[in-house]
Amino acid sequence: MSHKLPKIDTLYERDFLAWCEDTAAKLKAKDIENLDWENLIEEIEALGRHERRELNSRLTVLLTHILKRMYVNSPENFHGWEVTIREQRRKIQELLTDSPSLKSYLEEILAKAYTNALDDVNFEYQETDFPSFLAFNTNTNSLLFETYWK
Repeated sequence: MSHKLPKIDTLYERDFLAWCEDTAAKLKAKDIENLDWENLIEEIEALGRHERRELNSRLTVLLTHILKRMYVNSPENFHGWEVTIREQRRKIQELLTDSPSLKSYLEEILAKAYTNALDDVNFEYQETDFPSFLAFNTNTNSLLFETYWK
């Protein structure tokens, strides 16, 4: 029994980059009649989901390293954790600058990101007691700029 592969018959399926370039050219030319609307809508929705996932991931990493820096007595690791905190803060600031509407999403996912960060640090540092609740100021400005451990 032979298995035939389905025939790829659209530019989107054959060559994504070429499809992007073709779509951009059609948008610039206002050639709306010939746009691949179904895939264009799908890709735009995916872009929004990607931004939210990236913010969630960076926020979880930020909170994980803040918890480590605040509660784990390991001075030889402080600098590395602080470097990671700085980088995550910078990347979150960039995301919020590019997409200000993500600020409300950050507030929406903060508790879940903290739960995920807490799960990670509890697994990694089982001998350390971490607070089960957000034990520091978590408004966006504090998260992005405050030095909690001094």
